[in-house]
Amino acid sequence: MDTKLFDLALYAIPALITGGIAYYFFKQHIENEFHQRRYHLQREIQKEAFPLRLQAYERMALFLERISPSKLLIRVSPKSSNKNDYESLLIASIEQEFEHNLSQQIYVSDECWSIISAAKNATIQLIRKANMLEKTDTANKLREVVLTELMDKQAPSSAALSYIKKEVSDLW
Repeated sequence: MDTKLFDLALYAIPALITGGIAYYFFKQHIENEFHQRRYHLQREIQKEAFPLRLQAYERMALFLERISPSKLLIRVSPKSSNKNDYESLLIASIEQEFEHNLSQQIYVSDECWSIISAAKNATIQLIRKANMLEKTDTANKLREVVLTELMDKQAPSSAALSYIKKEVSDLW
């Protein structure tokens, strides 16, 4: 009886070893196939999302161009000579542009979105500061003061636009 058990063990051990090796290789093969499928799926998703991301960067670049004080003041002319009304009109125009592009934040990086928001807020602050100056007494004078402020330094939107260009170039 002992010899029969011993003979059975001699036959079973190679079968178990062969089965274990086969299991290991099949498991490795299945995992490799899974990772390969996941990689191809991820590449396909990126291929479809890339144009959307580029479009978002384009829209944000357009937004920054539109809120650039020099272009904003040309596009939005005063309806009256009241400087406070004109300030409100300019700020409303900036806010409206921003709200129109809010959905683009899901396609750009968090840092990029923060810089864009900061550029918007800095532009609004620039307009508000210019309106509070004593020499600003009419809407046309407000335009003049804002443009004069920008002669010495660059517009807040310019720095954000440079960041967008850098981030887009990193996508390639």
